[in-house]
Amino acid sequence: MARSAARQLALNALRRWRNSREFADGIVQRQIVASAASRSDRGFAQELFYGVLRNLTLLDFFVRELRNSAIDDLSRDLIRLGLYQLFHLGTPAHAAVFETVELASPRRRSLINGMMRNAVRDRDRLKIEAARAPLYIRESHPEFLIIRWIEAFGENSAVALCRWNNSRGPIYARINTLRITRENFLKDNPRTRSISAHPLFVECEELPEEAIALGHCYIQDPSTALAVELLEPQSSETILDACAAPGGKTSYIAATTKNTANIVACDRDATRLGLLRQNLTHLGAANTQVIQHDWLHDRYPETLGLKQFDKILVDVPCTNTGVMRRRVDVRWRLRPADFGRMHEQQVRILGAIIPLLRAGGALVYSTCSIEREENEELVERLVQKIPTLKLEQTRTMLPWREHLDGAFAARFVLVTRASAVATASSNGIIAPYA
Repeated sequence: MARSAARQLALNALRRWRNSREFADGIVQRQIVASAASRSDRGFAQELFYGVLRNLTLLDFFVRELRNSAIDDLSRDLIRLGLYQLFHLGTPAHAAVFETVELASPRRRSLINGMMRNAVRDRDRLKIEAARAPLYIRESHPEFLIIRWIEAFGENSAVALCRWNNSRGPIYARINTLRITRENFLKDNPRTRSISAHPLFVECEELPEEAIALGHCYIQDPSTALAVELLEPQSSETILDACAAPGGKTSYIAATTKNTANIVACDRDATRLGLLRQNLTHLGAANTQVIQHDWLHDRYPETLGLKQFDKILVDVPCTNTGVMRRRVDVRWRLRPADFGRMHEQQVRILGAIIPLLRAGGALVYSTCSIEREENEELVERLVQKIPTLKLEQTRTMLPWREHLDGAFAARFVLVTRASAVATASSNGIIAPYA
């Protein structure tokens, strides 16, 4: 059966992605999920949109093999959609050609028809040529990322990482023990599979909509548990989640302490702050205070300036290279300079937060990046500049090794607060306003 509505949705999404700086996830929510199309059409449109973005370089390689002269952007998007269906979804050739041509305006149809028919005729040759192409083309990643990953992890691991990024991730959910016990959740949701290494997380065959609506679970990758586990939140502690939205880790802290900790959750973006409040309420997280704050620019609000926290979680903004399987277009938005830029920004965020930690308190720094600049090198710099901030432990999750999203976390304990603050300030770690 023709699914023209889904293909049109995907084409519109590709056009919006190409003409803006929006991330694909936001475009999916605003243009596909919010559309009036049927559920199956929305699902197919999302598959087409994400599939083209995952395979962008390879699809463009096919385009160059089929036509050695330039084509306009919209025609390229149309051909990308058609080729993705032909080479990756196994769509019958006649359907892939017909449906792609049907999407085209009259003046483009001859071009699209000719290129798609040539792709069908030359399909075996194109596959052979693609297999001979460099890794960055075969696996559709920017070449600079391939080079740095080979240098950091070796060629075999770089290949495994690229293939991981191009695979479809399963749906994981964290059981929300503020609303339901683990045993009752598993009994009520027999189509979920418990994960032995992460007992509060389950793998789902499909989105558990009823359980989500009841607040019984929260969609979350098990790798996100790493930072909270290192934090070791305890009852009655005062805890700061410094970069909290959308609230997955904050609500996990609340559940771990059975709502007995006093939690302050901060984020800088008003829209994300609204989502944070909504999620915390829905999941039953109590004793939480939500504050809008930008660690890079704002002076401390009074509610923060008077506090010293027992525990602080700093899940900083990062390059997201550990979660490219789920954030499929991150690879195309990154630039080589971003790794150094993010490192400096992360240092500034930590510098603004360290004065809020009491002596003897613990701080966990975490990212969903697998890059040394944002992880090991930042930790080394922090330990060198603030000797009384003692590094206790680091943990790294690599997608091709743990078969989960990538993550990094480091746990520090502040031995002497006044000395640490003075040392960090003199070394330029702590911002002047702090």
